Amino acid sequence: MQLSQFGMDTITLAGDLGAKLEASRAAGFTQLMLWAKDMVNFPGGVEAAAKLVRASGIRVTGIQVMRDYEGLEGTLHDYKVDMAKSMLQICHAVGAPLLMVCSSTSKHASADTGKIADDLAKLANLAVPLKVRVGFEALSWGRNISECRQAWEVVALADHANLGVVVDSYHMLANRSPFDTIDEIPWNKIAMVQLSDFMWREIRSSEERLETARHLRVFPGEGEHSRELADLVRRLHFGGYRGDYSFEVFNDDYLQMPPAMVAQRARNSARWVADQVLRRGRAHAKVKDEVAAH
Repeated sequence: MQLSQFGMDTITLAGDLGAKLEASRAAGFTQLMLWAKDMVNFPGGVEAAAKLVRASGIRVTGIQVMRDYEGLEGTLHDYKVDMAKSMLQICHAVGAPLLMVCSSTSKHASADTGKIADDLAKLANLAVPLKVRVGFEALSWGRNISECRQAWEVVALADHANLGVVVDSYHMLANRSPFDTIDEIPWNKIAMVQLSDFMWREIRSSEERLETARHLRVFPGEGEHSRELADLVRRLHFGGYRGDYSFEVFNDDYLQMPPAMVAQRARNSARWVADQVLRRGRAHAKVKDEVAAH
């Protein structure tokens, strides 16, 4: 596992796009996950923002986030497809290889897995000419898809080469989802891994799940689920995943800190995560050596 696989998410950092790029680069990161609002709110708009990103030398890993897309009908479906096309154009403008799509929370969304799979395949088709991949993530409060296993089931049903699953540690921890789900997903169908933790062992209500998700996450190695996170990353690594990891940490306290200070915390977290895999690798090699010696 290489530190170059890790990057931040701009939602974690205070300041404008330029400050976020600089803090990330100064901390030693070579990649960054952007939110569409970072681009459209930048003075000069998306074109100027894309120019700044290219000049920074930072690699963009994806654009956040398409919400409440799948399972809709009629005018509402057409509207969301139109919004998705706009998001794909933003991805293309900045050279982002991935559009993040999170599972719908809309009361208007169908629970029909065939319909959900068809909608995701449609979006994946739209993304092909722009050389953008679509990553589907299960929100732990999603109306019809709330578990990583369910996200994988509809992605598998869609059976589209340009569509993959986004694994998010927060939602798996919040739902107490079994990590053996990860073993079921082919490594090349994992589009992105998002990592974060939180400061208590249990989520005790739906309100607390939302409050924690949107305001109180922390970096891996700082929270109460270090053992579980280490297990998750090891499963991914030894299962063959060699893609990107993004620290998606919504934290109101971090937004009151200088971006450089927060970025350094993220860098320390990246070293912690990489060390968890390295330790497992050394232990595995030691066992093999001992078996061979006998």
